[in-house]
Amino acid sequence: MNTTIEPQPTHEAFRWDQTDLYRFFAFAFGPPTEERHRWFAQAGVTAALAGLWHKISPQNKFPGFEWFCDYASYEAAYIAMFDVGVPEPPVPLFESAHENSRPAQELVLENTYFYDVFGLRVDPALAVPDHLVTQLEFLSAVSFAQDHAGAEAQRRDLALLEHDFLERHLLSWTTRAEEKLRNCPFPAFRVLFSLLTRLLRQRHQVSSM
Repeated sequence: MNTTIEPQPTHEAFRWDQTDLYRFFAFAFGPPTEERHRWFAQAGVTAALAGLWHKISPQNKFPGFEWFCDYASYEAAYIAMFDVGVPEPPVPLFESAHENSRPAQELVLENTYFYDVFGLRVDPALAVPDHLVTQLEFLSAVSFAQDHAGAEAQRRDLALLEHDFLERHLLSWTTRAEEKLRNCPFPAFRVLFSLLTRLLRQRHQVSSM
């Protein structure tokens, strides 16, 4: 699984009913690039995200969204929040940084086992098994397979795989990361991560039906 995801920066991506949201959030929380900055700086992104918020969490008011004024500000904020800190960044984007009930090696191996079941391999030179982006890419692959499954039994099995992975991994740590982000001085990251956690809870509920 490659951790570089660059949707074309067009308004077509605002058609959420035709967008792979797992893939969108993998893009949103990938490492800083000029392309990523330009995408979120587009006119209409705030309104589009408000629409996505209403779609995912209609009972809650959209808090607003403001992107960074330039790429340098965005890059510095991303690094300060997610990549650098003593003894660790304020909000690492790794499951093992937030889940203390199990050893980090065990968590990484269990993520890898899920990927193996689906026939996927993580290239250690490009990705880390328990990184948010890697986990979302895996769920994107599972979602794609569900959409194109030919038999109902296969769709049920894939839904169960999605449900189990969400429950055992993403939902076990992203809520804690969201709590830490409430003190984040960069509203864009808070809003995007809050959207993500709402999506994960929604998908967990849907995949259990």
